[in-house]
Amino acid sequence: MNGSKKLLFDMDGALPPLKYSFPMALQHLVAMIVGCVTPAIIISSAAGLSSPMRILLIQSSLICAALSTLLQLIGIRGICGARLPLIMGVSFAYLATMQEVTESFGLAEIFGAQLIGGAAAIAIGIFARQLKRLFPPLITGTVVFTIGLSLYPTAITYMAGGSGSASFGSWQNWAVAIFTLTAVTVLNHFGRGMLKLASILLGIAAGYVFSSFFGMVDLSAVRDAGAFSLPAIAPFGIRFEFSSSLAFTILFAINAVQAVGDMSATTIGGMDREPTGEELRGGIIGFGVSNIISALLGGLPNATYSQNVGIVSSTKVVNRKVLSLTAVLLLAAGLVPKFSALLTTIPQSVLGGATVSVFASIAMTGMKLVAMQPMSYRNTSIVGLSAALGMGVSMVSESLSQFPEWVSMVFASSPVVIAAIVAILLNLILPAEEKE
Repeated sequence: MNGSKKLLFDMDGALPPLKYSFPMALQHLVAMIVGCVTPAIIISSAAGLSSPMRILLIQSSLICAALSTLLQLIGIRGICGARLPLIMGVSFAYLATMQEVTESFGLAEIFGAQLIGGAAAIAIGIFARQLKRLFPPLITGTVVFTIGLSLYPTAITYMAGGSGSASFGSWQNWAVAIFTLTAVTVLNHFGRGMLKLASILLGIAAGYVFSSFFGMVDLSAVRDAGAFSLPAIAPFGIRFEFSSSLAFTILFAINAVQAVGDMSATTIGGMDREPTGEELRGGIIGFGVSNIISALLGGLPNATYSQNVGIVSSTKVVNRKVLSLTAVLLLAAGLVPKFSALLTTIPQSVLGGATVSVFASIAMTGMKLVAMQPMSYRNTSIVGLSAALGMGVSMVSESLSQFPEWVSMVFASSPVVIAAIVAILLNLILPAEEKE
């Protein structure tokens, strides 16, 4: 292996020649960009935004994901930023709660709650080591599993054409959704290399072309969008609401734990070592700071991306400057409104067909974490009761109708909050089973 190529495997090395670094940077971009923009597309629909504002929300989310990634990669050692090969992007973990907040209050309340959640994450970062002990794999797996389950109704709604669509439930919508899902599944299981890695992106492209034959694609927004635009300060407003802020604080605590897991997986898989306390502290504080910046610039909540951690672990490419190149490409995409406008033209049935596999993958990732632990009566009780109460209350939200409104907002808007609280409490209360 020549010296230039060896730089790929040196975390603090110089940027390798583009013939080596660009394909790796593009691989990371392909793996995360769909997950980054899809929540923004879904929330813009839930909020009933006009076409220009939909474009702006996607644009802001892309820009903030790039800035958050650069903060984690470059950062200030031990103070802000992990300085590890991590990619940040808009997280699906917040999606169900964001939809509820948007429908109950408005888009501005999301950014107010995000500011509070970011501040809470900074406080959590100071106690990163103690936090890790509170969330063993059994608890983290239960929460991630519940997140995946909670997103299934969103995927099915989109497969049928999207809530409020005049053609909701039509055979055309289902044909497009199933075609997209089939394309993603075939590429994911039979593809090799970049075809497998980009299965979701290529599946969406195939579904997009297929949907155009049904007259579902309208490119007028692309024609009207500008060629270049800088982000604005608080373009959607910022308002604070107690129940939204409380729900986001709990979700940010959960995602801080996920960040600990992703940082650990990155260093173990890519460098055969555990992350240092300094890296964990800086990473979680950076997670909080980046979300405060995102809230001020109109970008939706972000978190570490596990799929990119998987790429680092499998390729062993840990050069931070390579991933910085990914962030630069992401930033460039966010500064071009025509690119964001093109993303808004993707039919909802195409998004549904692609994201149902993503949500299934999230749920199964949680199940894998749970399955790593002994399936004792104690552990199955923790997982079963947490998921049952979390999903059950959210599916029958009127069960909390006699409580104050903030209680319903916090505990019925998303099953993740109840599942996380119940799992943590049961893990602390139930006695450990004696080994024979």
